[in-house]
Amino acid sequence: MSRTVIHGGLVITASDEFHADVLIEGGRVAALAAQGTDAAAAWSAERRIDATGKYVIPGGVDAHTHMEMPFGGTFAADTFETGTRAAAWGGTTTIVDFAIQTMGRSLREGLDAWHEKADGNCAVDYAFHMILSDVNESSLKEMDRLVAEGITSFKLFMAYPGVFYSDDGQILRAMQRASDNGGLIMMHAENGIAIDVLVEQALAEGRTDPRYHGDVRKVALEAEATHRAVQLARVAGAPLYVVHVSADEAVAEIAAARHKGLPVFGETCPQYLFLSTDNLAEPDFEGAKYVCSTPLRPREHQEALWRGLRNNELQVVSTDHCPFCFTGQKEMGRGDFSRIPNGLPGVENRMDLLHQAVVDGHISRRRWIEIACATPARMFGLYPRKGTVAPGADADVVIYDPLAVQTLSADTHHMNVDYSAYEGKTVTGQVETVLSRGEVVIDRRKYVGRAGHGAFLPRSTCQYLG
Repeated sequence: MSRTVIHGGLVITASDEFHADVLIEGGRVAALAAQGTDAAAAWSAERRIDATGKYVIPGGVDAHTHMEMPFGGTFAADTFETGTRAAAWGGTTTIVDFAIQTMGRSLREGLDAWHEKADGNCAVDYAFHMILSDVNESSLKEMDRLVAEGITSFKLFMAYPGVFYSDDGQILRAMQRASDNGGLIMMHAENGIAIDVLVEQALAEGRTDPRYHGDVRKVALEAEATHRAVQLARVAGAPLYVVHVSADEAVAEIAAARHKGLPVFGETCPQYLFLSTDNLAEPDFEGAKYVCSTPLRPREHQEALWRGLRNNELQVVSTDHCPFCFTGQKEMGRGDFSRIPNGLPGVENRMDLLHQAVVDGHISRRRWIEIACATPARMFGLYPRKGTVAPGADADVVIYDPLAVQTLSADTHHMNVDYSAYEGKTVTGQVETVLSRGEVVIDRRKYVGRAGHGAFLPRSTCQYLG
């Protein structure tokens, strides 16, 4: 059984920072010992990694990705192979992707299709949420069976009528079922019925550019849907996790629910923290690169999101990684913003952007690890196997150089997409070496991983609930 020692680094977890050496054996963290102690000196190992001057952090857990996702007549550009490789480059060692139930078909059929896409293709470990597109007696019964086999979270949509949309009655039924079986309901909270009216009116008036995608998806319609989702969950006695929160008023709804003691949780994404409607308004159709839903908001919303992350009104930063190439995919919406595939690339950038937030003073180092590693692992039943550096945890460990300066660019990223949402942005901090279950995937900025190393992870239920 091979042994690895990582020595000389500053270990950072959600709760602690300490100078310690890390012993890895059999794919797990075997022990930690203070640097310079007899215990650390006594460790023998086949591989020794020098982390002097570097951070030793848990691999990131990105709880919201869409590899190979069908949308609007095309597919997300990253496969499970390219997407998980890019994740590794960015210091993320676990993704939780979304299997999709097709309308009129079973949950099982959708889940099996996603297993087929991912099996044998992933460079890092992966798990699945289930998108419920068709809530009925049969799919409600299937929820119980999926929870039993480790698919413990279910996403519903208040948006996209005719595609993923569920009405309030269907949402309530699914929440009631989750209340019984321990599942966690994830909600895309936007009033899709009202948004469709505004889309139709905008197009009829000749407002077809990408920036109108942001205009019609009003802050008030995100806030209203968030409020409604909270009240439905309250009636059902179910927990609620609101995905990709982008607006100050939506944060306020989540905060109000949490202040009442309700089990309501919120996620935001790097694009809402670092980008804005200024990007959507870029000329020559360049704004199409930034079309996602919920949409980018005016810059003044960013401070409410940062404050929410500091105050724990928002608990998780995931990417909602759903990349579409500008050429041939985003361009499908020239002359009609409603035809632009919704989604941004970001799985490779999240850990670095959040470290930049540490440098900028928005969050602490421990909060960085908390919102990017530990809390998503706890939220989705993977902790302490994932999300921390501690004895018994999987040896998903990142050696992170906090002083390296890099410029984000499509020329250098590893996502299978022809643009970067953060093109030209300079950030401080860079992943140097990545281990997944003790196996080196990135070795001093060189990819040495392989498709098929990543394993499927059955999950327990949300660890923040009773």
